[in-house]
Amino acid sequence: MARLVVGVVIAVVVFTIYAFVDCALTERSRVRGLPKALWLLVVVVLPLIGGLLWFLIGRGPTRRRFLPPDDDPTFLGGGRRNSPSSGHAPTVDELALLEQELANLDSDADDDGDGRSR
Repeated sequence: MARLVVGVVIAVVVFTIYAFVDCALTERSRVRGLPKALWLLVVVVLPLIGGLLWFLIGRGPTRRRFLPPDDDPTFLGGGRRNSPSSGHAPTVDELALLEQELANLDSDADDDGDGRSR
């Protein structure tokens, strides 16, 4: 029976510490019901009940949704232009012209006279 009581006390202490840290690190805009300082006091003074109240009442929903870069439309170019210098995405003709310029540069490098390419 003593082991059960010790186990329950340890679980309550761990839960209280978790609730306290969660309350302390939560943004002020997500705290509901009471000011953040009072929630911290409630969690410490009423260890099990205070933590439960914090998670059920005091902690508001997350308002921001974080997206990975490949799912974020602003990262993919929805909010900005693809090519900052020209103001638009390159067309097929522009890409063909760039490829031709690169080929010309490669052939010029081979014609330097030493017979080695760089």
